[in-house]
Amino acid sequence: MNRRCAFCFLVSLMMGSGWATPPAQRIWHPVSIEGKVQNSVRGRTYEVKGDEAVMTDRGQTDLARYVDPFVGTGGTGHTTPAACVPLGMVQAGPDTGTGTWDYCGGYRYGDGKIVGFSQTHINGTGRGDLGDIRILPFTGRAVPDGLAYGKSSEKASPGSYSVALDGCEVDVAAAAHASIYRIRYTGSGPRRLLVDCQWGIVSYGKVSERVVESESKPTTRGMTGWNRINQWVDRRCAYAVRFDRDCRSCERLPLEEGNKAYRYVFDFGEDGPDTLIVKIALSANSTEAAERNLAAEIPHWDIEDVAAKARQAWNDILNVATIEGAEAEKRNWYTSLYHLYAQPNNIADAGDAVFYTTFSCWDMFRAAGPLYTVLTPGLALDFVDSMLEQGRRTGFLPIWTLWGVDNQCMIGTHSVPMIVDACLKGLGGAYDSRWREAYRQIRDTLTVRHENRDKEEWEVYDRYGYYPFDLIRGESVSRTLECAYDDWCAARMAERFGTSEEVAFFQRRAGYWRNVLDPALGTVRGKDSSGRWREPFDPFALGHGADTANDFTEGNAFQYTWHVMHDPRGLIAALGGTAEFTRRLDALFSQPTSTVGMGTVLDVTGLIGQYVHGNEPSHHVIYFYPQIGRPDAAAERIREVFDRFYLPKPDGLCGNDDCGQMSAWYLFSAMGFYPFNPCGGDYILGAPQVPRVTVRLAGGKTFTVIARGLSRENKYVRSITLNGRRITGCVLRHADILAGGELVFEMRRK
Repeated sequence: MNRRCAFCFLVSLMMGSGWATPPAQRIWHPVSIEGKVQNSVRGRTYEVKGDEAVMTDRGQTDLARYVDPFVGTGGTGHTTPAACVPLGMVQAGPDTGTGTWDYCGGYRYGDGKIVGFSQTHINGTGRGDLGDIRILPFTGRAVPDGLAYGKSSEKASPGSYSVALDGCEVDVAAAAHASIYRIRYTGSGPRRLLVDCQWGIVSYGKVSERVVESESKPTTRGMTGWNRINQWVDRRCAYAVRFDRDCRSCERLPLEEGNKAYRYVFDFGEDGPDTLIVKIALSANSTEAAERNLAAEIPHWDIEDVAAKARQAWNDILNVATIEGAEAEKRNWYTSLYHLYAQPNNIADAGDAVFYTTFSCWDMFRAAGPLYTVLTPGLALDFVDSMLEQGRRTGFLPIWTLWGVDNQCMIGTHSVPMIVDACLKGLGGAYDSRWREAYRQIRDTLTVRHENRDKEEWEVYDRYGYYPFDLIRGESVSRTLECAYDDWCAARMAERFGTSEEVAFFQRRAGYWRNVLDPALGTVRGKDSSGRWREPFDPFALGHGADTANDFTEGNAFQYTWHVMHDPRGLIAALGGTAEFTRRLDALFSQPTSTVGMGTVLDVTGLIGQYVHGNEPSHHVIYFYPQIGRPDAAAERIREVFDRFYLPKPDGLCGNDDCGQMSAWYLFSAMGFYPFNPCGGDYILGAPQVPRVTVRLAGGKTFTVIARGLSRENKYVRSITLNGRRITGCVLRHADILAGGELVFEMRRK
């Protein structure tokens, strides 16, 4: 992939607001060239023919038709069917509610009423935000609180969404910073449009509390304005709304209690055209920038053109990794790829250097980060550059960034493994100045106290070699384990760019996990500053956050005992050797499926015993089995997870998709390998779940995975060869993938 322009901007403060101005964006979606479309990722071209887009250089069919954006919109998936382009700032689509955990994405499939269409959403998280600039078309005088719709009329595909509401029909398509709506009024009475600048998606608190400052300027052809919003993060959202014709009148509704932003009702009369086109563009900077974004991306009123270009952009991504398999397998595969590239989101303005945000690092570092380095290494390097720019602004590397602001949700600093992984894989040159700066930021982030970070207590961590539960506010064991992993990654960077003392320092810290493992019980356990284990102790007791007296983050001792991805041999020895380790690992999956204790955690879903596939700390655990000589057990557990927890239907995901991490687990495991240690480039071989996968690499190479004889019964692996050479261990290296060729699994019955 060609590198886009380097970061060459200065971080400035917006006059009188205290807002750090995000850098601007270079448009990522395709641009029109002589009637065809050229994509910036691969430079491929293709043309649209009816419902199919056929790649003119390879003859590939439209893979977007296999994507189902409704997967995960029911149950606990928290995904959204909103229209978007890959990595776009805007995800424009329906909202059915807000205010509770169920509405983190603003939409639930089973609801019978749509309350409006907002322009931004987060894909599959455990907390809600965004939902900016809601519109709701309606007929009649009274402003409804929502409109019923026929479920059979609802359609969603990559880049577009449509639905027939009570009194109108709505089509939506999206570009990177802008959306376009075609509204056909079918009801009687005045044709009206509500534009609600106060609305938003909240998980906690009230919608009336989210906007703290606002300015809006309506006209006969639309409106401009901006909001300062303080929900999950404190951010600025500017907007430009345009209509394809003048309205007859505009009514500003009275502010409701607590509101800071106005709602407007635009009236288009009862006569004249029954179709209204609305365009909306956003910016994290200014209304002027929002207007420029609109002019750059949707200068016309042709929704079909916008939808076609969005679909083309998605087809380019989907064609990077293609499969052969049954219809359900294709739906799962391409929908997972779709979810993987719905974020991170490029929030800089059109025409300038990219700046990516929406880094849910606690989730993404485990498999999504490594998968980007395989499928789109150029983008993975862009993500690193955005993380480093974030570090320059704040003084520390990202934890969980949204809209260019770090909300510091979760624990650890897991941008560190994502950055180190990219370096160790040689992205951008293994020893260039980027990586030297990266190491400096990693070292400072993991050793220097930052006043605006609330989970840094390095003096305590280093004094005791763990986080004592009586000296910190919650999550003591999980914080120790996750920080120890980051330290191991830092040690790998120190070996290249640091001193021998720094290598030793981080390597020593990487072993702190041993200090919270109780050898008598064989589980991790909270310990106080005097070295006493927590009493009473219940390994089933769940916890999360600093507001309860717990030692774990969205989990318990059963799940976190295995959180030593960087030293599996050390953990095996510490738990009594291979035989005892195997017994304990088997027992994990046969424990009672219990989620009781010190407050049930909503994210702990998708249980097999005490293995929790719906939450990320368990994602590597099955891949211990091949490392202890039990590939058969891995094959059984992987198949069980596929059969139970990845189904192509609205409630088919067993947990939050978490910005593509759940999907990344599926994609890697379907290919038959997984980044057990997600930093450095080694993958543990498992058992493939689809007959054939072809990954298109740089330089025209391909890497193909073939599962010969795969069936429901033939789920076990007889042998594995790489380019005809038999693999005797359980490790596949990143360099083996990049070299291209064939990885062949011979499958068998047990």
